[in-house]
Amino acid sequence: MKRLLLQLLALWSFSLSRCESTFVPYDYSATVECLDKPLKPQYNGGIIVNPDLRDGPQAWLPFGNAKIEFKDIGHDKFVVARERKQPHDSVSQKVHLEKGRLYTFSGKNKNRFFCFLEQTLSNFVNPIRTMACFVFMFLIAWLQVNNGKAPVSAVFKTNGEYKHAGSVIAESKCWSMLKGGLTVDESGPGELYFESNDTRVEIWVDSVSLQPFTQEEWNSHQDHSIHKERKRTVRIRVVNSKGEPVQKASLSIEQRKLGFPFGCEVEKNILESHAYQNWFTKRFTVTTFANEMKWYSTEVVRGKEDYSIADKMLRFFKKHGVAVRGHNIVWNDPKYQTKWLNALSSREFYNAVKRRVSSVASRYKGQLEGWDVVNENLHFSYFEKKMSPKASYNIFKMAQAFDPTSTKFINEYNTLEEPRDSDSSPAKYLKKLRELKSIVVRGNISLGIGLESHFKTPNIPFMRSALDILGATGLPIWLTEVDVEAPKNVQAKYFEQVLREGHAHPRVKGIVTWAGYSPTGCYRMCLTDGNFKNLPTGDVVDKLLHEWGGFRRQTKGFTDADGFFEASFFNGDYDLKIDHPLTNFKASHSFKLVSDVSSNTQPSSFAFRL
Repeated sequence: MKRLLLQLLALWSFSLSRCESTFVPYDYSATVECLDKPLKPQYNGGIIVNPDLRDGPQAWLPFGNAKIEFKDIGHDKFVVARERKQPHDSVSQKVHLEKGRLYTFSGKNKNRFFCFLEQTLSNFVNPIRTMACFVFMFLIAWLQVNNGKAPVSAVFKTNGEYKHAGSVIAESKCWSMLKGGLTVDESGPGELYFESNDTRVEIWVDSVSLQPFTQEEWNSHQDHSIHKERKRTVRIRVVNSKGEPVQKASLSIEQRKLGFPFGCEVEKNILESHAYQNWFTKRFTVTTFANEMKWYSTEVVRGKEDYSIADKMLRFFKKHGVAVRGHNIVWNDPKYQTKWLNALSSREFYNAVKRRVSSVASRYKGQLEGWDVVNENLHFSYFEKKMSPKASYNIFKMAQAFDPTSTKFINEYNTLEEPRDSDSSPAKYLKKLRELKSIVVRGNISLGIGLESHFKTPNIPFMRSALDILGATGLPIWLTEVDVEAPKNVQAKYFEQVLREGHAHPRVKGIVTWAGYSPTGCYRMCLTDGNFKNLPTGDVVDKLLHEWGGFRRQTKGFTDADGFFEASFFNGDYDLKIDHPLTNFKASHSFKLVSDVSSNTQPSSFAFRL
C-alpha cells in the first residue's frame, strides 16, 4: 500500500505540473458598445457546442414555450426566440457539469486521468476537503432584440436552482455583449438560457461561450494580473570608480508606503482613541468618513453649517499621510435627509441643494481623493422627485463647477454583489455614466466608478465580469465600502476572496473597507474588538498587507558577479540602503514605483558608483 501511494504521489506531482502548464488564461476585455456584428466566441466557446451557430440548430433548444428559428443575415448566423409569453420563454443549451472532472477548453487538451487521480488522492489524503477541478463558470454572449431596447438576463438552471449570471440592455439593429459568471459546486446537468421580462420582444442569441475555470486557474489569473498591474521589476547596479561591477554589495530595500490605495472607513470616535489611531495609521493609506461630511451631519439646523468635526478628522489624516474620500455631497435615499428639507418649497429646495453643493465642494476643494456626489442614485430618487428627472445630472454639474479637479464618483451597491438586482446592474450603471459624461463645465467632467461591495455570499465570477464591463469605459474603479455579512465561520474567508479579486483586477484603482470600529457597533463587520485586537477579518487585512508590501516590509540581498541585484516589488515608496564593508561604501536612495502599463515590462534601473 505504501509503495502504491508513493507511485500515486509521483504521478500526482506530475499531473499538477502538467495542469499548471496548461492553465487557460483569462480575457479581461469587454465591449460596452453595440456592434453591427458580434465578436467571435471567447475561449472558442468553452464547453458550449456550436457557439457561433454555424451548424444551425445543433445543441440549441427552445426553453419554456418559445418558438425558435435559426437565421442567416449577411453571413451572420444566430438563433431567435419568438412568440414569448413568459419571461423565461427563450432558447437554451444543456451541458453536464461533473465535479472533479476537467473538460477540453479552448482547444487545449487536459488529461482527465490526471484530474481523476488528483481527485482520488485528495479524497484519500483529506476526505473532508474534496477538490473540484473546476468551480467557476464564465459566460459571454451576444444578444439583440427585434424592437427597441430590453434588459436580457442569462440564467443557469442546475439541480433545481436558478442562478443568474448577468444581464445586458439589448438593442435592436446591433449586438450587445453580456458578460457574466457564476460558481458551480455540484455535479449534474445544467441548462443555460436567456430571459427578459419584456415578452413583446424576440431574443436573438449569437457567439456564446461558457468557460469553466479551476480554483488553481482562477488564482493564476490573479497572480498574473498582480504581477503585471501592481508590481515592477527593479534592477540595481553597483560599480567602482572605474565603472567595474562590485560583487556582494549588501542591499536593504524597505517599502515605506503601499502604492495601491487600501483603507477603511472611520467615525469621529477615532479622534478620542490613541490606540485606535495607532492601529489604523500603521495599516491604511486612505479612509472615508462614515457620517461626518454628510449633509445631515453638517447642517442639522437650516442655515447653520458646522464642519468642525470633519475638519478636525481631515487634519488628523493629512498629518499621517492618509488620503480621504469625500462621502457624500448628497444621498438619494429619502430615509437619510436632514429633517428640515421636506418642508421647503420647490424653489427653496433647489436653492438649498445648490448651497449645499457649493459649500461642501468649495470647502474641501483639492483636498480629497474624490467625491461620492449623489450617493446611491440608481436605487433611489429623492432628489429627482423633489427637483426634476435630471436632478442627479444637475447636482454632478454643480459639483463640477465648484470643484473641477476632483474625480466625481457614482457610488452604488449590488452592482458587484447581486446579479438579480436590475436597478444597479452593470448595464444600468453604464446608462447613468453615459448620461453624466455629457456634462461639460470648465472642461469635461472627470468621472469615477464607485462600487460599495456589501457582500453576503460573494459570486466571485460575476464580480470579475462586472468589473470587466465597467472597466471597458476606461474610468477609474474603486471598491468603496467593502464588507461581508456572513456567518462568522466563513466571513473572513469570503472577505479575503473579495479583497483579492478587487486588488487583482487591472481596472480597480483603490479599495476602502466599511469596517471601522464603533463603540455602538460596526455596520456589518468589524476588523477589531474594543481593545483594537484583530478579529479574524482584521487578520485577513494584515495578511494581505504583508503580501502587498505594507508594514514596512524589507527585502535584503547582494549584488551578483556583474554588480547587479534584481527583484520584483509592489508599487509604492521605498528606501534603499547599500553597504559594501570591504570598501566602507555606504549609500542611500529613495524611489517610487507606480503603475504604468507602458513601462511595466521594463525594469526600473538604478546605478551606484563606489
